[in-house]
Amino acid sequence: MSSIGELIITGRIAAGMTQEDLANAIGVTQAALSRYENDLREPDEETVDRIAGVFDVTVRFMRRASRPSAALAVDAHMRRRATAKPTVWRQMEARLNMLRMHSDFLREEVALAATLVMPGFDPFTVDPADAARLTRTQWQMPSGPARSIVRWAEAAGSVVLMTDLGNIRVDGLSQWTADHPVIVANSAHPTDRIRWTLAHEIGHLVLHREDATDDMERQADAFAAEFLMPAILIRPELANLTLGKAVDLKREWGVSIASLVQRAHQLGTLSDARRTSLFKQLSARGWRVREPASDEIAPEKAELLDHINDHLRKTGLNETEVAQLAGYRSLNNNRPLPQGRSLHAVN
Repeated sequence: MSSIGELIITGRIAAGMTQEDLANAIGVTQAALSRYENDLREPDEETVDRIAGVFDVTVRFMRRASRPSAALAVDAHMRRRATAKPTVWRQMEARLNMLRMHSDFLREEVALAATLVMPGFDPFTVDPADAARLTRTQWQMPSGPARSIVRWAEAAGSVVLMTDLGNIRVDGLSQWTADHPVIVANSAHPTDRIRWTLAHEIGHLVLHREDATDDMERQADAFAAEFLMPAILIRPELANLTLGKAVDLKREWGVSIASLVQRAHQLGTLSDARRTSLFKQLSARGWRVREPASDEIAPEKAELLDHINDHLRKTGLNETEVAQLAGYRSLNNNRPLPQGRSLHAVN
């Protein structure tokens, strides 16, 4: 008997459906669906086809993606605001798992050789800032601001998806598969926040592949701060920080004004009182909600899946066939995975 139950649960949660919702949609009782989800009974081919239709995936995806080795929700890391409800992050985690499985399907069609390696460090023995410095060194990143973070992550074998997650309180998610990581960033956010999310998720992948810690979010933030703003380089520039100077530094470093203020305080160039004063000024100007100069930062663009799509199209496949290779049942321009010419549509 195949282990299809966990995939049904994951797809249902990702779609925001209850057991009753899905049971009604496929024409079975809730009790029967419960048995399917708990692998107490295997659905027949007609039922699998109806479930696939609700999830808009192929039957092949239902059968192949349900392999027990998929580990659907065990090793996911998600950055979320404390105000996000548990049901929200559970749905986002399920969506990550579905996207990850679709990307796995595509990667089966094209042999990819990563030029870099996503390193791994034990957070119990390696300080997150040291891990960030070592990551930049191993990747041979130029000194100064980190440019095109997505490109570095993709060179290290990551699949990066830029998509509107439908909830502004969720910044991004990441997950290790058997052989490569997947990062999802909320494209509804300004570029400076997306760049922080990407660095934060790389921090999770580097520090938390093997073990979760009680301090995962702080560690990933510490990694992101050093990855984006190396202390030895940015400390002199943060002296005598003002909001005007912070706006100029934002354009140079591609990070938010708020993160620059916080970084200056962390590095000892800004007193407690001055940090409080600057944050009050940010609030008074409405910049805690929407900062200036965000649209002057070069956007982060995912390219790996574009390349896969281009390769598949050059072999003679049409848009529908590429979508089906990714495990999708039909074309939908709002998906972040390749299908035709619009590969990263988010609206």
